[in-house]
Amino acid sequence: MGSPEERPLVTICTDGAADPNPGPGGWGAVLRDEATGCSKELSGGELNTTNNRMELTAAIRALEALKRPCRVRLITDSEYLRLGVTQWIKKWIRDDWVRGRRKEPVENVDLWKRLYELTQQHQVEWEWVKGHAGDPCNERADALAREAIRALYAGAGLTEYQGAQVFLVVSARGKVGRWAALVRYQSDERRLVGREEDMSSNQLDLIAAAQALRLLPEGIPVRVYSLSDYLRNGASRWLKAWKHRHWLTREGQPVKNRELWEQLDRELSLRQVEWPSVKDDPALEPVFEDLASWAQEELEGNADRYDAGEDDL
Repeated sequence: MGSPEERPLVTICTDGAADPNPGPGGWGAVLRDEATGCSKELSGGELNTTNNRMELTAAIRALEALKRPCRVRLITDSEYLRLGVTQWIKKWIRDDWVRGRRKEPVENVDLWKRLYELTQQHQVEWEWVKGHAGDPCNERADALAREAIRALYAGAGLTEYQGAQVFLVVSARGKVGRWAALVRYQSDERRLVGREEDMSSNQLDLIAAAQALRLLPEGIPVRVYSLSDYLRNGASRWLKAWKHRHWLTREGQPVKNRELWEQLDRELSLRQVEWPSVKDDPALEPVFEDLASWAQEELEGNADRYDAGEDDL
């Protein structure tokens, strides 16, 4: 096998995506032998997957393509991938692949285990770059992933969804409430997290939805995924009637949280918003769990900023 210094040096750029997420997904990888300058491209996809699974798969397939132990500079725009393999995975292994105080199974454990096996065969240096920021190698890996998604849609006779996706989670325990939102549009992804004093779960849902929608361009289609029946039914069924009755319920009582509903209504009027049900779609569960875990870590890591406390999202 030779010493690590004698191993070939290979630069790998990977990317993965699902559109929508979850949904049809693709991955892409570009491998370059630094000694010879020769390059190789790999790609593939799955009809029902997630962004994170495709990010992991891209790295796995690229490392599997190496025919002997190498020194690898692996470039990714996925913090989930980079932080998982450089910071979180040792603790997951030590804890028998569960995480957090609730001892929940690590998501995508099958892929994390395979990736860990491959990292033991090679000397891998992980490098994060901002996606869609002009890095040629990253852009090419992204293009390969997108081509794989388009091929899946064409092969299955499906029409690609061109809009945005918003996922929301909230927690109201004690006097401090927290909300988090995941916003995806045109391969870009943003996450928001916030805290509010003396707010109910219903109020937090309204705040989170309005804040997330403000990030998106006017006029576009948006699918908002929420675990709250109050938010989904209110926005899709009750809101129009409330306004027609001058913000009175059917029983003639003032609509609760009117000010927050009015703020959300302004954002809804500027976009084509759908409210899909999430209860019968188990593929969405990992997205909500990942968002809640991220938000909890973000709040705990910035306690002085958010006054996070000890509650979980």
